[in-house]
Amino acid sequence: MSATPAVRFDGISKHFAGITALDNVSFEIGSGACHALCGENGAGKSTIGKVLAGIHQPDTGTVYLDGQAVHFRSPRDARAAGVAMVHQELAFCDNMTVAENLCLGALPRRFGIIDRDALRARTKELLSAVDVHIDPDRAMNSLSIAEQQLVQIAAAVGDGAKVIVFDEPTSSLGAPETETLMQLIRHLQSRGVTIVYVSHRMHEIRALCNAVTVLRDGAHVATQAASTITDDDIVTQMIGRRVDQYLRIHERAEPSEERIRVQNFTSPGRFSNVSFTVRSGEVLGLAGLVGAGRSEVAQALFGLDRTARGDVFIRGKRVAIHSVRDAMKHGMALVPEDRKKQGLVLTMRADENATLPILDTLSRAGWIDRAAERESVTRTFSRLRVRAAPGALASQLSGGNQQKMVMAKWLAAEADILLLDEPTRGVDVATKAELHAWIDARVAAGAAVLLISSELPELLHLSSRIVVLRDGVVTGEISGANATQDTLLRMMAGIPAA
Repeated sequence: MSATPAVRFDGISKHFAGITALDNVSFEIGSGACHALCGENGAGKSTIGKVLAGIHQPDTGTVYLDGQAVHFRSPRDARAAGVAMVHQELAFCDNMTVAENLCLGALPRRFGIIDRDALRARTKELLSAVDVHIDPDRAMNSLSIAEQQLVQIAAAVGDGAKVIVFDEPTSSLGAPETETLMQLIRHLQSRGVTIVYVSHRMHEIRALCNAVTVLRDGAHVATQAASTITDDDIVTQMIGRRVDQYLRIHERAEPSEERIRVQNFTSPGRFSNVSFTVRSGEVLGLAGLVGAGRSEVAQALFGLDRTARGDVFIRGKRVAIHSVRDAMKHGMALVPEDRKKQGLVLTMRADENATLPILDTLSRAGWIDRAAERESVTRTFSRLRVRAAPGALASQLSGGNQQKMVMAKWLAAEADILLLDEPTRGVDVATKAELHAWIDARVAAGAAVLLISSELPELLHLSSRIVVLRDGVVTGEISGANATQDTLLRMMAGIPAA
């Protein structure tokens, strides 16, 4: 690595509507390094990455690139200087194709008309560089969250950037896709590319990173070589106390009566003949590779897929679920994979989001009872430790608090069949512990949980049993006590046991 740091932040401060996002932050990143940024949600990690990528301009302070002061006014300025960013929150033109999105800034033309053949060829080149094989003519809104993330990574790598900020890049990827990404990052490093890696996943930081910077409440806490700091040290610096003081363990009773049973559930092109049972006081994990049909099963159960057919029994009684309203009537709740598009109304306040499912119970003669609304919001915010003012816009909350908000509205609705799709996606270790504790508490109270997670340790930690999907078909089931990461990966990939 060069003696001159690739990036140096000197006294960076940034405020948003009176909120301090960054407070006099200074540290440097070695040339050709993979440098981890750690901290709780809202600590300032994404903000410092966006300052580097030209999305935000600092209120005070200076960014240095290869020893030279830079003042980026836009992402275009940053890209021209060799800085790219892979965002946690995806931003695409959903109604356009993969090819159009990837080449939007430089559409190839011939005689003034877009050259479609050249467009497809360039897209395939970009995708193959990250070992992704997606039809360039597919619309972005037809891709899964994981596929969209891979397309975004292809765009950043294809720019030929010399500094790339990865903001929670594996939060929506499965284990095989994560390993492919890690190999790609190592390859980029071998070419001299500097990586800024924002992540909450300690095993990824250990596998990739040379150094670790911890931020807390917008301030710089420490920068150390990864070899000299333990996982517990990182977590302690992130949350301001030892992790063993923070985590709580909830004892669970034995599962009791059947709460939901699904038989021969089928949606053409998505999944086929899926059958399982979840009992009261039980977490059933749903494992599978990207595209296996896990999210599609949860969405269909919640009434979002009108083509789905099969038998669904709630508390032993066969029910028809043709809409979200039907699902809610039977005590079901869906925490979706994409909280911004499907879980929240970002232009509404936090308290308004938290009471959306129960507006009918809060209404009097067509008017919302504001006192009852405040009481409900205060209760759910307290139980989930939502760190946000009730009147704040949902769009202004950190990722962790947004995720808690999605949970909060179903806590208010007292749902007892919880369909949780990536419930801790992109949240820090402390928020993850809080959400796990909430899941445990709901299960202890008798709820039945269907858990979808790309994080195998989370799936193994929370699940009583695990059902494996591959290509939309159930290929096996294993008890949580007998499951290991190796066993699950083999089942998910269709590889015989060792």
